[in-house]
Order: sequence, then C-alpha cells, then structure tokens
Amino acid sequence: MPSNNYSPPDATIMAEAPVNRQIPPDCAGMRVDRALARMFPEHSRSRVAAWLKGGRILLDKRQVSPDQKVWGGESVEMGVSSDPREAPPEAEDIGLCVVHEDETVLVIDKPAGLVVHPGSGNWSGTLLNALLHHAPSLQEVPRAGIVHRLDKDTSGLLVVAKTLEAQTSLVRQLQARTVERIYLALAHGRVERDGEVEAPIGRDPHNRVRMAVSGSGKPALTRYRVQKHYASTTLLECKLATGRTHQIRVHLQSIGHPLVGDPVYRRAGAAGGGTGTLEFPRQALHATRLAFLHPSGGQRMEFHSPLPADMEQLLKGLV
Repeated sequence: MPSNNYSPPDATIMAEAPVNRQIPPDCAGMRVDRALARMFPEHSRSRVAAWLKGGRILLDKRQVSPDQKVWGGESVEMGVSSDPREAPPEAEDIGLCVVHEDETVLVIDKPAGLVVHPGSGNWSGTLLNALLHHAPSLQEVPRAGIVHRLDKDTSGLLVVAKTLEAQTSLVRQLQARTVERIYLALAHGRVERDGEVEAPIGRDPHNRVRMAVSGSGKPALTRYRVQKHYASTTLLECKLATGRTHQIRVHLQSIGHPLVGDPVYRRAGAAGGGTGTLEFPRQALHATRLAFLHPSGGQRMEFHSPLPADMEQLLKGLV
C-alpha cells in the first residue's frame, strides 16, 4: 500500500560499455573504495562500495571488499554486469483497464498479479512501465504519477496523477486521510460484528518480507463492516484510515482472521481455520471503491469496481 516519492536513478557509467582502468601509484595504501572514489569523482564512495559488494567492480578480475587495500597498478573493471536499478524504467505495451482519464488524473482497475512499481525481482512488466507507454508524458512526473500502491496480488482501483500539481494534491489528500479507499476482503473465521483495528504497523523483526503489529511501527487504523457470513469465513468491507504496507492483511491477522489465500500472513490456530485450508491462489482482497477530490476542479470523484471473476467464483463456492 502507499509509499511515495520515486526519484529517478542517477546517470551512471554502469549503463555504458565496461570501463577498464588501473589504480594509479598515488593511491597506494588506500582502501579500494576510497581509491575508486578518487578515480571516479562523479560517483559517491557509498555507491562505489555498493558496486564492490555486488561484484560489479572487479579488482584484478576478482571481487573484493570495499576495505581491501590497494598498492597501485591493479586492474579495475567496472560495468561487468548490468543492474536494472540503475536504468530508468522503460515504457512497455501492457494492457490497462482505464476506468477514468482526463488531463489531470487517471484511474486504473488493476488486475491481481500486476506489480505496481519496479522493485526487487520485478524490474519490468509493472504498472509503472504500462503507464509510461499509455501516457508518455508521465515520464516527467515522479514515479509516473503513482501516489499509492496495491500489493501485487490485490486487485482493484488506484489513482494516478498526470501532472506534478495533481500529484501534490493527491499526496496531500492521502496524508489528510480524505481519500476514501474501500476494500472487500474474505477473512477466515466468523467475524461477529463491525469493528476497527487501531494498531501500529512496522517491519517484522523476525522476517523482513513481512510487516507486523509493532509498538515501534507507524500508526495504522482499519475499520471493517461485516457483509456476509459463510460457514467458516466472513466477507468484510474494510476502510483504510491510513495506508501502511499490507495494512488490512496485517490487521486482520492480528485479530485472528487472516485473509483467505494469503501466503504470507496465514497462521495456524487462527479463528475458524486460519491454516489456509480453503484454497485460493492469492489473498482475497479487492479495492472496490475509491473517492477523492479532483485536483483541478475540486469536485468529489467516486469510482467502483466489481469483484473480479476469481473472487466471484470463490464466493459462489462457499456455503
């Protein structure tokens, strides 16, 4: 879920042909990262150190640590491997379900399985790449106008800003908690009544892939309403007051009702079968309603997305 402020990567020689140099004699006795930072002043020492650790700079054709000493005359090879993090994202012809578009904003109905922003293991084929193809002018807007995210396997609505001014407006609305984001979620167990979970969320100290309720985390509030009871599950309408990473998934798990199909936050002993015995290939979570004030005109805009076919089929099979 939300995370803002994409900065374009720095220009780097790593995108060019490999560079071969020799350590000059006047660097004798220096740490290799210091020597290279002197040889290539256009790059910071921390960046050089990261390249050394990643094997992207070789010394005498060997990977070395940043603190290794040099004595002059060693060969330096840079750019021996490509790192997609160093290249700006490219436009890709990926189909988008556009719910609304004008000169200022774009509302997308994202399918499950589509990553929103390039990141580890997903450097292409993302919503951002698709947006750059759909509207090339988004190249001029940070993060191609993306102001909030959905998890890869969460489907539904998100808004994209087409101008810097619109992006600023939408970010401020998110910060002021005036953007309405409503989700439909199928949770394990019987949730008896409407309620809310107000619990801070931070990185799980035992598993960096997960988030967790944590006293040192950021404030988070999720309100939920019961829509329908099934034999061992409950369909909930969840409203985000904040937008922390994995917020609904973490909050529902914390009260013993993890989402059906969630491979990360299911756990044994959860109410009504939280072991994940009900098969579904993704977390059963869909962003069904989105509302905000139009950045240009100020009028309230509201959009709805029906449940996708896979969740509809899942609900039809429940009793």
